[in-house]
Amino acid sequence: MKNIIFILFLFPYLVFSQQLTTENILYDGNNREYIIYVPQTYSSNISTPILFAFHGGSGYANDFMNYEADFRTISDTAGFIVVYPQALEDPNDGNSTNWLHKEPTDHKDIFFIEFLIDTFSTQYNIDLSRVYACGYSLGGMFSYELACQLNEKITAIAPVAGAAFYGAFSNCNILHPTAVMSIVGTDDVTHPYNDINGWYFSIAEIDSFWAFTNNTDITPIFTQIPDIDTNDGSTVERYSWINGDGCVQVEELKIINGGHDWPSSLSSWSNQDIDANVEVWNFVSKFDMNGLIGCNSTNYIYDNVSKSKNLVRIVNILGIETKEAKYKPLFHIYDDGTVEKKIIVE
Repeated sequence: MKNIIFILFLFPYLVFSQQLTTENILYDGNNREYIIYVPQTYSSNISTPILFAFHGGSGYANDFMNYEADFRTISDTAGFIVVYPQALEDPNDGNSTNWLHKEPTDHKDIFFIEFLIDTFSTQYNIDLSRVYACGYSLGGMFSYELACQLNEKITAIAPVAGAAFYGAFSNCNILHPTAVMSIVGTDDVTHPYNDINGWYFSIAEIDSFWAFTNNTDITPIFTQIPDIDTNDGSTVERYSWINGDGCVQVEELKIINGGHDWPSSLSSWSNQDIDANVEVWNFVSKFDMNGLIGCNSTNYIYDNVSKSKNLVRIVNILGIETKEAKYKPLFHIYDDGTVEKKIIVE
């Protein structure tokens, strides 16, 4: 954990109404900035969800809020607090504002977000079982980092146009069912849907990782989103991996011919069949730290005593048939229709 020096409180403490304020906190020797929006419906007597929205690389929180991810109207209706943190300049990348600083660096903003969550919980009545994160581009990549390395505080995430570097999931410490939704474009040249350079995981690999981690169904449910705007040059497909632990699910909104965009009415050049702001909140808000809110499923352990079933084939997390291998998650598919998920360690 980084050292904390002191905090500058620049907002009303006792009386809250609908408000948008820019705050500053001195953390780890840096004057850190964030924008916070508190809806008029906020009451200190009611435990309130909170959503962190992370701008893209070289971006700024104010621009991200005003021109892409404006959650304020939704916040007023749904009653959650939204926070737009500001990334620091990266001296190893031309002083661009980045969540993930380039080498050499010891900078790690995961600790800053952890500090913000702890700080807000002392100032507001925050529902700590409903702390959500979303982000655009590099902010989306950072959301994956938070879900992996700050899982004890992050409930669910929704990256938009955000890839994941190879190795991004190597430090995961998943402690609870973690719902993940991605909104991605097939023609994204910045964070490719299928990277051929070997820098990023493909979207299929990301989906498979989170589906496997959450023990969802292997095959997703496919839904075609109505093509509301036939002039935007793109359509949207929804893929949902359901029945995970705690009824959690993993979802991909695949924008056919979509680019490196945050779809919304504020971005007229992007897909207009969906609004990323609406999709993000509608998805993450369904979950708490136990999984789907109101889940009535019963956890059970499969009793593997039957001798009548026969192994049909073994597939990896991408659904590709393979052989037994140590230290790799594999699915054993049997002729009675059952599927066992195994990792051989000896």
